[in-house]
Amino acid sequence: MLEPDLEAWLILSFAPGLTNDAFRRLLAIFRGPEEILAASRADLARVSDRAARAVAGPRPDELLARVADWLGDPANHVITLADDHYPKALLDTADPPPLIYAKGRIDLLNAPTFAVVGSRNATAQGIAHAEAFARALSAAGLTIVSGLALGIDAAAHRGALLGKASSIAVVGTGLDIVYPARNRDLAHQLAREGCIVSEFPLGTPAIAANFPRRNRLISGLGRGCLVVEAAVSSGSLITARLANEQGKDVFALPGSIHSPLAKGCHSLIKQGAKLVETAEDILEELKIATAPVSGATTTGPAGDTKPHPALVHMGFDPCDFDTLTARSGLSAAVLSALLTQWELEGAIEALPGNRYQRVR
Repeated sequence: MLEPDLEAWLILSFAPGLTNDAFRRLLAIFRGPEEILAASRADLARVSDRAARAVAGPRPDELLARVADWLGDPANHVITLADDHYPKALLDTADPPPLIYAKGRIDLLNAPTFAVVGSRNATAQGIAHAEAFARALSAAGLTIVSGLALGIDAAAHRGALLGKASSIAVVGTGLDIVYPARNRDLAHQLAREGCIVSEFPLGTPAIAANFPRRNRLISGLGRGCLVVEAAVSSGSLITARLANEQGKDVFALPGSIHSPLAKGCHSLIKQGAKLVETAEDILEELKIATAPVSGATTTGPAGDTKPHPALVHMGFDPCDFDTLTARSGLSAAVLSALLTQWELEGAIEALPGNRYQRVR
């Protein structure tokens, strides 16, 4: 059974056509959700006729029963604007949801947080950077917020879970659905060691329009936002724009001028985002005490003080096989064997078109 007050919050959240803004305006006029449900049609119309019609809709008993069953797991929570655990950072945004669903450590919702986002189709180098930055920032006490997508998001969560401050995933589905399915194991780890959050009711599938809405919560929760890799059409740039509109610091990693996944970051830097090369750059900007963490920089493989000459000739931009043969002076057979070895070691990444790129 649901507590009457929580049940009233949920009934209003399920009301079709009742926007977040109208919900909050009703709360400002009446004392609470139970009073809203008890109000007359004429009083409700003080907000709008549409809001009055929405509140007067049929009782969503099946949805309420679904939430009651879900709350039987002590890891699951419904947090309303009236709850102490509601993220205070969201109260300073333009459109805070009246309630959120949360699974896991809800104490993290009001911890110092930082958003890390980027491309779903990330390079191996971008994934390594996201993990390293997130781990370093988490070790410094910042809970990392991201969106549980493939690529950079997942890497940021994995890195943050290795640090002391853990991670929060904000998703665009109901919390009884794991999307994408390939991140199921990561989602389960976040539920145990971090937190997963959604404003969408249980059962909400992966609908494209929900993910830009999800992004405003990612940026709203974070003290700042780092974009690791992003094409010019990436949804990560929506998160960065929202962060900027919310008065948050936006950071971006530079990349190769030839890489499509660097163009979004370069565009952000041109628009005033802070170029960063190490996690310490972010911590210094946020005035957080820094503690160097191995792997938190974007330059040079750790412990590799004398890379192979052919790697030096490759540089950090994509390089095709013929060009590398000419630069290094090695035979095609020797170079092919070296490239295979380096790829297995994770030192380089094979790209389309018989091209290669150093990873770190």
